[in-house]
Amino acid sequence: MAATDVISPEQAATLYGLFKERLRRSPHHIAYRSYDSDTQRWLDMTWRELAAQIARWQAALAAEHLQAGDRVAINLRNCVEWVCFDQAALGLGLVLVPLYPDDRPENVAYILRDAKVKMLLLQNSKQWQKLVPEITTEHDLQRIVIQNPDTSCLDGPALSVNEWLNVEDALLHHTPSQPHDLASIIYTSGTTGRPKGVMLSHQNMLSVAYGGLKCIDILPTDLFLSFLPLSHTLERTAGYYLPMMAGATVAYARGIPQLAEDMLQVKPTTLIAVPRIFERIYTHVHGQLKEKSPFAQRLFHKAVAIGLHRFEYQQKRQSWHPKLMLWPLLDKLVASKLKQRLGGKMRIILSGGAALPQTVAELFIGLDFCLLQGYGLTETSPVISVNAPQNNFPTSVGTVIPGVTVKIGDNEELLVKGSGLMLGYWGNNEATSQIIDNEGWLHTGDQARLSDTGHIYITGRIKDILVMSNGEKVPPGDIEAAILMDPLFEQALVIGEGQAFLSALLVLNADNWPDLAQTLGLQAEDPKSLTNKVLHNHIIKQLRILLSAFPAHAKIRQVSLYLEPWSIDNDLMTPTMKIKRRKVSAHYQSDIDKIYS
Repeated sequence: MAATDVISPEQAATLYGLFKERLRRSPHHIAYRSYDSDTQRWLDMTWRELAAQIARWQAALAAEHLQAGDRVAINLRNCVEWVCFDQAALGLGLVLVPLYPDDRPENVAYILRDAKVKMLLLQNSKQWQKLVPEITTEHDLQRIVIQNPDTSCLDGPALSVNEWLNVEDALLHHTPSQPHDLASIIYTSGTTGRPKGVMLSHQNMLSVAYGGLKCIDILPTDLFLSFLPLSHTLERTAGYYLPMMAGATVAYARGIPQLAEDMLQVKPTTLIAVPRIFERIYTHVHGQLKEKSPFAQRLFHKAVAIGLHRFEYQQKRQSWHPKLMLWPLLDKLVASKLKQRLGGKMRIILSGGAALPQTVAELFIGLDFCLLQGYGLTETSPVISVNAPQNNFPTSVGTVIPGVTVKIGDNEELLVKGSGLMLGYWGNNEATSQIIDNEGWLHTGDQARLSDTGHIYITGRIKDILVMSNGEKVPPGDIEAAILMDPLFEQALVIGEGQAFLSALLVLNADNWPDLAQTLGLQAEDPKSLTNKVLHNHIIKQLRILLSAFPAHAKIRQVSLYLEPWSIDNDLMTPTMKIKRRKVSAHYQSDIDKIYS
């Protein structure tokens, strides 16, 4: 079935124009679904009801006497109010700066100062209290609005949202904007150095959303479940503007802890997530499988294997085989169980933001999920490529979306041009010229190859390649992904630059560690157990199995083990859940020195 009600970039012109056109076309269609904790029910909001709320937000914003082009920032979890603030700001010609709700106060303060933000919308008073010590005279903040204030009094420029939204019946405004005007400054998560502000225009994000709809049909009957932060460009473009463009409905999940329950209640048809979500489902499924009978385990693996053959047959890459006649039975006995746990109506699953391990993809595809991997950068708004349902090579990141061109440059680097290409880095021409060359090609930093079918295969990361003392080049990401397939390991960092062998810093899963410690005769509560030789030998043997497909020089010879996770709070992980490799290495430098001494 083809999409029937898609708004083109030309019809929308701007992101606010997209909302206005959707309002005109389907005022009574359900736009958003949210959970109300007071009534413990899911509540629907139509586009007309949403428009009334956006008008109130615009009236409050207009009272702040901001000028077109001024920057306003938002630090909320995914909710309808995020959309209201975004659309209200865009309609007044303001530039939105999204912030990650879990980011550290000093990082938030840096972004607010760098972008010269004049107004800030926060989730709660606690965020403001943490931020206050970081605010200096160099900041331009004139107003802070708190979405969920506690009983503490707010003073100075801070107001509760109810106090700020003091107009009941307002009309929508529209400050004229052009498609190529700056719409948003999105700060990259910064695994090294300070984050840079990526400047994206209305046209950038509209063109990418539209390109995505040319590859994957999204229908007005589709229901997205949104939980990846809206401050993440993938969720913003593909999980917010794209469904608005197609006339679909978005439901806002309560959070990761309630995600499984929300799936059952909401019954989404479309899901956008990063690989870690699918990896956790994979490890959970395999953890449960170990407790099943040998017959149940064989049945499960048979279902995945025959499901994969069925998928290849549907893709016209395999011939029909009599064993495919078993699929209806295997679907009923195995695949349908996982489908029901994800709501029972899942039509499309999109994975992006990082590489999806092949074994994880094969599990979902083998059990009859339409899992599509894509690829992109914040600097490209963000989608560059995606697999289409009828042309899906799961180990690739798909083919380029319409409006995008790629080629392979020096050192096998993937270069990109297209309508989603950023305007540049905010206030940083030097960094802009380093990533976009004189011919207009953006240098992704990723190594890739292009197949005869036009599919892109990411083969490595130029800066992340470890060069060992014997000259062997190793992409640590592939090894780390393989290690994390074992539920014992929560996080992994492979090291060995300039060394004769590879080692790994490993964070153990706190839930699984006590059982392993007991099995090996160790005390889980004793920190010394983590350095025990018996444990290390056990881990090395486990890694040997996990990495059996890798060449000899890519084996892990020594490990250093931890229980404290690398997180945003200890500044070892970015808000987009990427490990800060340099900072982790520096933090554990003494342990690394012991390994290589």
